Amino acid sequence: MKWTDIQDIAVALADTHPDVDPTQVRFTALRDMVLALPDFNDDPKHCGEKILEAIQQAWIEEAE
Repeated sequence: MKWTDIQDIAVALADTHPDVDPTQVRFTALRDMVLALPDFNDDPKHCGEKILEAIQQAWIEEAE
C-alpha cells in the first residue's frame, strides 16, 4: 500500500485496531499506525496533513 491507497489503509486500520475510536486519534499517532501496517510500503516523507485527514475520514466511515 501507498499513501494514496486511502480506502485500503482505512480498512486495514479498522481490522488492525478494532477497539480504537478513529475520531480520537491524533495525526502523529495515525501516521505511526499506518507506517506499522504490514502491507504498507511507502516513503514516510510523502505523507501530509491532507492525506492523514483523508485516511482518518475513511477510517471513521469504515468503523460505522
